[in-house]
Amino acid sequence: MSMRKVELLVPASSLEVLKTAVIFGADAVYIGGEAFGLRAKAKNFSMEEMAEGIRFAHEHQVKVYVTANILAHNYDLEGARAYFKELKEIGPDALIISDPGMFTIAKEECPEIDIHISTQANNTNYLTYQFWQKQGATRVVSARELSLQEIKEIRAHIPEEMEIESFIHGAMCISYSGRCLLSNYFTGRDANHGACTHPCRWKYAVVEEKRPGEYLPVYENERGTFIFNSKDLCMIEYIPEVLNAGIDSLKIEGRMKTALYVATVARTYRKAIDDYLESEEKYRANMDWYKAEISKCTYRQFTTGFFFGKPDENTQIYDSNTYVNEYIYLGIIEAIDDRRLARIEQKNKFCVGDRIEIMKPDGRNVQTQVLDMFDEEGNHLESCPHSKQVIYLKLSEMPEVYDLLRVENPEQRINNVKG
Repeated sequence: MSMRKVELLVPASSLEVLKTAVIFGADAVYIGGEAFGLRAKAKNFSMEEMAEGIRFAHEHQVKVYVTANILAHNYDLEGARAYFKELKEIGPDALIISDPGMFTIAKEECPEIDIHISTQANNTNYLTYQFWQKQGATRVVSARELSLQEIKEIRAHIPEEMEIESFIHGAMCISYSGRCLLSNYFTGRDANHGACTHPCRWKYAVVEEKRPGEYLPVYENERGTFIFNSKDLCMIEYIPEVLNAGIDSLKIEGRMKTALYVATVARTYRKAIDDYLESEEKYRANMDWYKAEISKCTYRQFTTGFFFGKPDENTQIYDSNTYVNEYIYLGIIEAIDDRRLARIEQKNKFCVGDRIEIMKPDGRNVQTQVLDMFDEEGNHLESCPHSKQVIYLKLSEMPEVYDLLRVENPEQRINNVKG
């Protein structure tokens, strides 16, 4: 099988994160509007922000896909038609849809926009791909339950122009292709309408029918059990296998993640893909860097999911539902002013004198010291304790616009030493 041109597809929860994804190596970005997507708790985009994001991405030769992948009810349809009419005016490169009703409306209202079939549609065989291609879809997102061998078989049975998109990194849902009913059952919030409360991450115990109120332990330690809590998918060590399976778009999960997460994952996979396409030797030689960098954003330990066969007991986390968080996000460089001070909207507290890191899109991590700090009125600050405060920084190394600032998490470092 000849190597297909591959796309790195990165999520964005906001306009700031979209710009970060574009600058840090995405070929395409997927976003959600204020309705009809499956991440209702994400910040999501107004129509004005979506239009600006599409303009910015297109200026950098990056595509934008908009999610409209709810499982629609009757009361959704009229609003969906109006929504697609608005989307037609701002021109995203594709719509991500799972519901045949939503698909029908999209084809009627904006036939010139490509449609990608969401993983929510449970796309597990080549006849499903053939079906959607005949309806007019240009791409199908593979179900997360597929192995690489199954994806290869799909590739061999579908038209050359039909595209396959597959998740290669991020959180894994406990339910089949994300179609979870636990959230609806426990809280009345429908995961398939974008309101998931993530009950797969909650603490559970067993209760015997004739012993109400007696919680029987099914765990290893005193913190409880998290029996539905999957490790995160990570395929950074298997780029050759992924590319040789005939996948067209390598998708990162995380439409509720921070700019630091998106920048870290996008930059690492961008370099891994480019290195491998240059030579496998270069890819192998840089493996330690990829693995070190990919762990510098939040994650729940890593697994290869279903790609090499059905997961076993080692793909779950039983003693915690917390993330590993090795670095803290401080902010993104928005501008450099006439005083050569860097403007940021601060995300977490740090102080004058701190040693921090400038994370650059080209792969470099530059150590720097905070020499001085000012608020918007020009007042000197010793620290910035207020989240989202706009501050101006004098750093020992000059950053550039779109660089990210981060610092090693001292709590995680202490835990690593103890471990």
